[in-house]
Amino acid sequence: MPELLPGEDRSLGSGLFVDLVPRTCWFTHVRSCVSPADWERLRRMITRRAGQRCEACGAGEDRAARRWLEAHERWTFDGAARVQTLKRLICLCTDCHTVTHFGLAQVRGLQDRALAHLRKVTGMSEAQAREHVEVAFEVWDHRSRYDWELDLGILTGAGVTLAAPPNADARARVAVETLNGLGGGAP
Repeated sequence: MPELLPGEDRSLGSGLFVDLVPRTCWFTHVRSCVSPADWERLRRMITRRAGQRCEACGAGEDRAARRWLEAHERWTFDGAARVQTLKRLICLCTDCHTVTHFGLAQVRGLQDRALAHLRKVTGMSEAQAREHVEVAFEVWDHRSRYDWELDLGILTGAGVTLAAPPNADARARVAVETLNGLGGGAP
């Protein structure tokens, strides 16, 4: 696996911010479209090139604190063409990943912890952090009104074989089942 995927934009989405996945894109992520072996290769490449540190806060893995290093996808959304394009893979610690998926943090009852981590890492005031989350949900609401085509070209360019992502009906069914298992809500 190359250190830089063809066409990957390493400057996209630096730092920590709430980056909600539109409802219509739930369960259309890299992990659902690649084999477990390719996912593990990608995950290891991401953590290795990040020097085994979170790219948002700099934390390392800490098993005692239940903080892991996780792969996160950064996307661009072409509103005219309705295409969701994978542009970057980033290494985030569990705490930063929880902030990024703030809706899921809410479902899991972790929103206060996520908001505190967002403030700690970014230096935002409480009011700024709450406004940031509110704006992120407004973007999420707008994007969730549309079905998006998934573009994973940076992976095929690296020789990763893709399976077709679940169709919209299957994604909706899996989302409902998953959220019912977590207690409801929106990731």
